[in-house]
Amino acid sequence: MYEYNICDQADEELFNKQCRAIEEHIPGLLADDLLRDVDGTLVQKYTHVKGTIKVKNDVQVDALFVVADFDLLPYFKK
Repeated sequence: MYEYNICDQADEELFNKQCRAIEEHIPGLLADDLLRDVDGTLVQKYTHVKGTIKVKNDVQVDALFVVADFDLLPYFKK
């Protein structure tokens, strides 16, 4: 399991940018429906042949992070 801390504060605009970046850089993703919790937390889950990716803008924890079953860094290196 890989975890990437994106921001130490919940930020919906940054959440949307992170989701777009993942969609642009990682081929073969299938996006599930965007989930919005009653507290405003947003969760976007993706399915890939290597496993799942979850982007979470957690209002209660006040953080934006990504959890994945596989290493995402190689997809973002040029």
